[in-house]
Amino acid sequence: MSEPLLELDHVTKRFGRVVIAEDLSLAVAPAEVVGIVGPNGAGKTSLFGLISGDLAPGAGDVRFAGRTVTKLDAAARCRLGIGRTYQVPRPFGDMTVFENLLVAAQQGGGLRRRASYAAAVEALDRTGMSGQANVPAERLGLLQRKRLELARALATQSTLLLLDEVAGGLTDPEVAQLVEIVREVNAEGIAVIWIEHVVRALTPVVSRLICLTGGKFVGDGAPATVLADPAVREVFLGTEVTAALAGGSLEPPPTVEGDGAAGGERRRP
Repeated sequence: MSEPLLELDHVTKRFGRVVIAEDLSLAVAPAEVVGIVGPNGAGKTSLFGLISGDLAPGAGDVRFAGRTVTKLDAAARCRLGIGRTYQVPRPFGDMTVFENLLVAAQQGGGLRRRASYAAAVEALDRTGMSGQANVPAERLGLLQRKRLELARALATQSTLLLLDEVAGGLTDPEVAQLVEIVREVNAEGIAVIWIEHVVRALTPVVSRLICLTGGKFVGDGAPATVLADPAVREVFLGTEVTAALAGGSLEPPPTVEGDGAAGGERRRP
């Protein structure tokens, strides 16, 4: 078995009496795709902050590619290969898409000249944004802004990609497009940890699903198994998990004819 790419070793983080990570231990293998689910306020984005270096743990260690990075800041970790996106896209609005990627490659990835241009072009191709290369970021719609956020993380030449709710606010066809991009990126050997409320986006692509609540991991395993866990349903889903959801379908549930409803009204099962 290969050495983990990322390891959290009993990581704890508190803000006063508020615990956002409680003795968390996690190992992610190279090229693994892990999904993170949980209710609002569970500590999911804070978990990404602890991995990326935006937050320093109060206790425990973070290791990446065999190196302890606990005391390294976000810029240093980015140059080692940890790239991330944010829930709300943060492009430089007055810069073009390509200029945004050059900044990511040079300032985030530490690349120079030809290497930075090559990384920016590659990120454009990977995310299907070549046609928008010269468009100012402020003119992009939501889907394209999400793609740009992903492209900027890729332009840093990351080997671990942290995706923070990139499917939020998108239609099912748009979610399907993002899923395909993530699949292609992972096929190139990049590990992915993906936080998402849109669970149907995760299940077709992740090999492992973890539920986080109250700063603690509740479930960790195969997606269908975790989604069927009563404890996970209680803290996150609050309902039974349908076979379609557990199987990762991006199609809306089928409608059926009403049984005796006036006017033949259609309803969802």
